[in-house]
Amino acid sequence: MAELLGRLGLLYREAERATESYDAAGVALGRQRAEVARVDAALARAREAVAASRAAAGRLARQQYQDGDDLSPYLRLLLARDPQHALQQGHVVGQIARERAETVTRLTGDERRAAALARQAHAALDARLALARRQQRARDDVRARLAAVEKLLASLSAQQLTALAAFERGGIVEAQRGFLASGALGAGQPPTAEGEEAVRYAVRQLGKPYQWGAAGPQAYDCSGLTSQAWARAGTAIPRTSQEQWAHLKRVPLSELRPGDLVVYFPEATHVALYLGDGMVVQAPRPGATVKVSPLAANPVLGAVRPDPGGRPLPRYVPPALPAGALDGPDAGLYAAEPAAATSPR
Repeated sequence: MAELLGRLGLLYREAERATESYDAAGVALGRQRAEVARVDAALARAREAVAASRAAAGRLARQQYQDGDDLSPYLRLLLARDPQHALQQGHVVGQIARERAETVTRLTGDERRAAALARQAHAALDARLALARRQQRARDDVRARLAAVEKLLASLSAQQLTALAAFERGGIVEAQRGFLASGALGAGQPPTAEGEEAVRYAVRQLGKPYQWGAAGPQAYDCSGLTSQAWARAGTAIPRTSQEQWAHLKRVPLSELRPGDLVVYFPEATHVALYLGDGMVVQAPRPGATVKVSPLAANPVLGAVRPDPGGRPLPRYVPPALPAGALDGPDAGLYAAEPAAATSPR
């Protein structure tokens, strides 16, 4: 059982790592789409400016042709009946000449900007296509790794699956007991107002299915749940567990408060939202649902806080948990029914 559990654990971690890559590529693709739209809009404005400048240059050229003569400004001044009037005309002529020069300069600059933006638009589109291909490769990787899980589970008998589930539960109970006995958790702090809202949102998602790449409202993967919970609380955080671990403020487990994120495995490939009293809300694995689990259900890497500057509430009443909130697998290393573990959606 220990060897089998280890093999399943490795397969699930590989699938979750691939899922994180898929999610990260999706985030990058979204940003690149916005960049393509921005550059395209700027290019359209630049082309409008070029057209306007060309129209202005054309009007000036026609005016020069219609009003032009072969007399120099000096000769016109000498032949004029009213020298003062001629000087005024000369000033107008000079002003028109300056306007022509400015129009030509503006046209040249507009054309250069349009050409540069056209190059940027082409590069942005190429980057978007490359990211799309990267996300597709990550998607295919997830499917392949989940297929390996399905193949292993399908080879087990009902008795083996039952024994595997019991073996895993026993290991989690022992790990949680040792974790609590170690004193790693502090006395418990109340959450901030935002942290409380994130917890209540996560609890409202209990029972919804795990789906890789999903961030609600009908299904979630692990980081989809945590990022969406905090988004609903008013704080945008990175989409993936690895980015959450890399960019959010780290806090010791002894200072955990509800709403903090607990990150798992050395590669930071899994994350859950701390509920309090040594429990978390998480989306464990494909085939499972959002549930409440012991904090030590998976190997803990550390914890991060999305709202480090927030003030803890003076009083906090944890949300009531519905019946069945603790039912189902916690570590995502086995499936009660082989068919439930598999089909990537």
